[in-house]
Amino acid sequence: MQAKQLIQALDSIAPTRLAGGWDNVGLLIGDPEAPIEGPVFITLDLTDPVIDEAVEKKAGFVVAYHPPLFHATKRLDTSERAGRTVFKLLRAGTVGVYSPHSALDAAKGGLNDWLIERATDGGTPGEITNRRALEPTSTGGGMKLVVFVPEDNIDTVRSALHEAGAGVIGDYDHCTYASQGEGTFRGGDSTNPAIGEKGRLERVRELRLETVVPPSRVAEVVRALREAHPYEEPAFDLYRVESHPDESLGAGRIGDLSAALSAKAIAENLARHLDVDGVRLACALGTDADRPITRIACCPGAGSGLVDESIAQGAELFITGEMRHHELLSATERGLTVALAGHTNTERPYMCGYAEQFEHWMNNFVRCEVQT
Repeated sequence: MQAKQLIQALDSIAPTRLAGGWDNVGLLIGDPEAPIEGPVFITLDLTDPVIDEAVEKKAGFVVAYHPPLFHATKRLDTSERAGRTVFKLLRAGTVGVYSPHSALDAAKGGLNDWLIERATDGGTPGEITNRRALEPTSTGGGMKLVVFVPEDNIDTVRSALHEAGAGVIGDYDHCTYASQGEGTFRGGDSTNPAIGEKGRLERVRELRLETVVPPSRVAEVVRALREAHPYEEPAFDLYRVESHPDESLGAGRIGDLSAALSAKAIAENLARHLDVDGVRLACALGTDADRPITRIACCPGAGSGLVDESIAQGAELFITGEMRHHELLSATERGLTVALAGHTNTERPYMCGYAEQFEHWMNNFVRCEVQT
């Protein structure tokens, strides 16, 4: 199996386009064309002990949630952690290091969705209603192709467009729309029309075929169209399509509890589901831990950047890992109760679920088994 197949599976779970602009995600070290020999490691942080274990067990690839190369790096040498990481793994034959980070947070069923569910008694999706991203990701942008095809050739052209990468909307592919009409044309002296004769006005029953095209695949799709279309000069148009917000994807989550819970009960649920001794509560000014809560928001790790949006959207309690002292004071003074579970605690327990998703997707390419 090549690294690019593994990368395809990882991107299916958490598309890198969902990551924040400040982040560094995707393949950070390695060659996508290289074969993977040895186990794949999935870890929260690529620490020295994790690297030593990966080397000892001859890991072929490492998936690290937090990117080990985050800030701009001007040099790599073993006197610094980034350099040690690269050299240790490459010397051991590990062909790649990949990080999903904020893309995995933002994905549907990703870390944000998982964390907000931990606030409820059963920790299940149905206990949170009206769930949405605090900062939705814009999706659906790109290009739309419109081409006019004789009815007898529609399936051939459709298949060629799909093979070239057109027609993908979310988790669906082969997406097209066709409407009937009549096309007219008259070929000049130098033409060799596939239908009718040159110099004569022809009328043909055609279908207007529409499909979406990723910007990166426009050239390939147009080439496939020209090869598959029966006409010497197929008539087609390309339109730019504006993106639109998708509330199921993006930074943070906010939702309503199906039944009101006290802030204390939410903290206890979090502690149980995250397997920690306790969760710290900073109650909104003038309230206490018994305050009934109906709307909650969350962001794993360090989530202070989403406090303003949480308040604006009516959240009464905000779940995150850590916040600075003055950020916490500001939030509570504006009526928001904050539950702090610890940075690592809001991320690490999700890794087993991530590994299971990885196993599911990888079985499309090669039989694999997750060991924890």
